Amino acid sequence: MYAISLGLMAALLWGVHDFAVRRVSGKADVTALLAMAFGFGALLLTPLAALQGGWGSLNGGVVLLSVLAGLSYALAGYGQYRAFAIGPVRLVSAITGAFPLLSVGMAVLRGQEVGLLVWLGATAVVGGIAVVAQGQDGTSKGSRAAAIGWSVLACCGYAATFAFAQWAVETAAELPVSLLVRLAAIATILALIAALRPAIRPALVHWRAMLLIGLLDVCGLTLVTVAGGLPNPEYASVAASIFGIVTIVMAWRLLAEPITTLQWAGVAVVFSGIVMLGLA
Repeated sequence: MYAISLGLMAALLWGVHDFAVRRVSGKADVTALLAMAFGFGALLLTPLAALQGGWGSLNGGVVLLSVLAGLSYALAGYGQYRAFAIGPVRLVSAITGAFPLLSVGMAVLRGQEVGLLVWLGATAVVGGIAVVAQGQDGTSKGSRAAAIGWSVLACCGYAATFAFAQWAVETAAELPVSLLVRLAAIATILALIAALRPAIRPALVHWRAMLLIGLLDVCGLTLVTVAGGLPNPEYASVAASIFGIVTIVMAWRLLAEPITTLQWAGVAVVFSGIVMLGLA
């Protein structure tokens, strides 16, 4: 019960996080916004990682996996911000939140067997997204194909991030690894900024929003990490994976993004499938 409660709180935080990203994306350069969000997140995570300790477990293999996770995390964030700048939220959140489907695929490649629940969950995710994607939206600010493409990049990036990070924490402390992942993500974004030379000043006016986004992300991650010391910690991850529903509901209520009854059913099917994948 405690693990589920922590997971639900993490889902709420990450759902609000994505809604905040939706509000700020498109108002400034993506790389500049991400640099602030990742930077604030790293500052908030540093004292937690220092308190946990376990830095001696960071060998060369762990560092390499953390760097790969950070690179994937930066690409995922870039794709998510670009996708939310186009919208609609129900489509972006459904596709981005489907990363457990790819996580299961990676587990299969590592030799794990899949059962009926996995296949049912995969079918539900794919079919539900197809339903959610139907119809036209006045809230979209660009090509639907572009929104889907950026969402797929975010989905793949998050799946790779969690895979690399989880492999790293099999032999190392969780929070130091998480901090290394964020530092690697910051380095990736700074490299993009150096290459693309975007306008930084327009993003600086949104520093309060990016501070909130960094805080929400770190708190959600910490809650799921803390659940690792409780009975049935996997329930926290499963509960947290429904964060997209929070984002969709907030966009529907606060941004007046229209959702038909059929699309609501598709949303429910997608996240039911995600829960099935998590339980499997």
